[in-house]
Amino acid sequence: MESKKIYFYPVWLRIWHGINALGIILLIVTGISMQSSVENSFIGFGLAVNIHNVSGIAVTLNYFLFFIGNLATTNGKFYIVKPKGFLKRPMKQAYYYAWGMFHGMKTPYPLSEKRKFNPLQKYFYIIVMYLALPIVIVSGFALLFPEIIIEKVYSLSGVLVTAVVHSALGFFISIFLIIHLYVASIGKSPAENFKSILSGWHHV
Repeated sequence: MESKKIYFYPVWLRIWHGINALGIILLIVTGISMQSSVENSFIGFGLAVNIHNVSGIAVTLNYFLFFIGNLATTNGKFYIVKPKGFLKRPMKQAYYYAWGMFHGMKTPYPLSEKRKFNPLQKYFYIIVMYLALPIVIVSGFALLFPEIIIEKVYSLSGVLVTAVVHSALGFFISIFLIIHLYVASIGKSPAENFKSILSGWHHV
């Protein structure tokens, strides 16, 4: 049966995705490097800090493209969560990922013009893009200008709390990236979804 093509990724979204992917990867690599000592850093602490800061600013500016793009285009509708089946739908998708797809089960939520993400993808994308990433951006700029950070959070240093939150969410986004790449490889062929983000057209 011939597959159907849907134009899921307009030019602006592909540009955002490319810049975001490169920026996040640079942030992860330099962030790991900055956690090590100056002597053991495989990039060099000073260079890692500079690349990290520039990448952080680029990802921040790029985030506004994503946010405004979702407000101004129909792409934002794919991030709307319906109350009905709020827990049932992602659990059904999780069952498919854990067992069903290895036993010939059809995907419970096939992609269509109205559904770009399955429920599990949608929930995680919302958490990452509308919660984790904004907090990482705000905490990152706070660490760039530590004088604006509250001096004490209860008995703890405000800078320490900000750094821990920034690092913890950075780690969470790193794990999400690995899962995202794995899920993107599931399909007709491992490269199929990666081709889609380059061409804009997704084969259903």
